[in-house]
Amino acid sequence: MNENGIKEILLNGECVTLECKRAKSEVPKSVWETYSAFANTIGGVILLGIEENRKESDIKKRFKIIGVDDAQKIVNDFWNTINSDKVNENILCSNDVDSVEIDGVQIVYIHVPQADWRIKPIYLNGNVYKGTYRRNHEGDYHCTERQVRAMIRDSFEDGNDSRLLEHYDMRDIDLDSLHRYRTLFKFRNEGHVWNEIDDISFLRNLGGCTIDRESGKETLTVAGLMMFGTGLAVRERFANFRMDYINMCNLIGDERYSDRLTYDGRWENNLFQFFSIVLPRISFDLPRPFRMVGMQRDDDTPQHKAVREAFTNSIIHCDLMMESGVLRIEKHDDRLVFRNPGLLRLPIEQIFEGGVSYARNPKIQNMLRMVGYGENLGSGFPLILDAWKQAGWDTPVLNNKFELDMVELVLPLSAIPEKASNSTVEITTSAENDDGEKSREKSREKSREKIIKIIRDNPTVTQLELSNMLRISTKAIEKHIKNLRKDGIIRRVGPDKGGHWEVCK
Repeated sequence: MNENGIKEILLNGECVTLECKRAKSEVPKSVWETYSAFANTIGGVILLGIEENRKESDIKKRFKIIGVDDAQKIVNDFWNTINSDKVNENILCSNDVDSVEIDGVQIVYIHVPQADWRIKPIYLNGNVYKGTYRRNHEGDYHCTERQVRAMIRDSFEDGNDSRLLEHYDMRDIDLDSLHRYRTLFKFRNEGHVWNEIDDISFLRNLGGCTIDRESGKETLTVAGLMMFGTGLAVRERFANFRMDYINMCNLIGDERYSDRLTYDGRWENNLFQFFSIVLPRISFDLPRPFRMVGMQRDDDTPQHKAVREAFTNSIIHCDLMMESGVLRIEKHDDRLVFRNPGLLRLPIEQIFEGGVSYARNPKIQNMLRMVGYGENLGSGFPLILDAWKQAGWDTPVLNNKFELDMVELVLPLSAIPEKASNSTVEITTSAENDDGEKSREKSREKSREKIIKIIRDNPTVTQLELSNMLRISTKAIEKHIKNLRKDGIIRRVGPDKGGHWEVCK
């Protein structure tokens, strides 16, 4: 960092990443609180030898460069202290601390990077609960015990969802949810050896349950209960955690929302059901411009894939243990919003760049990946950015909301360019039209065959789930179902809710 760089930083004023201290002859004691705060937030710069007048409104006059008496002594004292037991970890490199001459005086420059999630929290004086700080705008503040526990949980490389839940077993699994997942798994993994094993063996292979080595009993993991548990068991064990979907599109007058899904006793509030119900609702009216892959029309656009990725990321990065944690999905006229409890493990710059992935819930991540959802190679967010760029929409916004211990992803739904919103019209010869119609008919027949196969494997499958599995619109599913019933191939037994399908021939 040189003189011009420091003067440029000062023009922006003190903020979440800058702290100025007078420090005439020694290292101020408050430096260590700022060191902890920057390391536990997003990093920052500490400048020693600069006096700030907080009452001055003109930012150009707010800072006065007074320098330090002996820059080398202060640098040496700083290194001696940081390498002692004052802090639990020294995360600085040699070039992170230096002296710089400005206007004929020396100041000391200290760059504190964001600490790696595996070594957080960074704390002082050997006391993790009293010596841990975070940054909030211009100040450093003590972390609460809840925030410290969250950082400690995040430091586990195996994630949070592999923990055993004593006294929870297969009796706490909603078999309907598990069987719906198995139907989807079989569809995505035809011929897989797991398709032939019983439910408990299947769940054990997925990482949803395991044998407690100490007691010898079969015990659910956090992943197993949260993905497939009964609503009652989930609420008993994770009373702090909620799932909430709210649609605020096309509101009239003082309406607060047009559709909402929160726990009301009509669904088992586990993650798999929440994902299965909400995903079609947030993606069904995304534009599906005409696009051919080979000889078949492809309705699964990059934007649909990006929404699935965003939803999947919200789940696999959830801090399920956080007090008052809410996984919340909002649909607005002009944007989709995904919020999950827990802060980002990686710096935002690294997430935008891609290539690295550390899920809080790796077992849940694997469960979703095995049925076609989510990347585990760190390419998920670049995929979202690219899809939004292709659509000509505003850039997605990823926020680390430290004050709420929450991550928020906003996907703007800006006006769609005319060429993307309308079906592509092409002039073709009659022969080409015939080939296209044959291709579409072949595609429709393949979809019918897949629907019949899924219904045969899972008679209680819903039309929303069929849309989700086949990745075609709900309108297309409704048309297929209508024609299959008309042709006498399938029939409905019982009411729409609570009944089931039957393949007649």
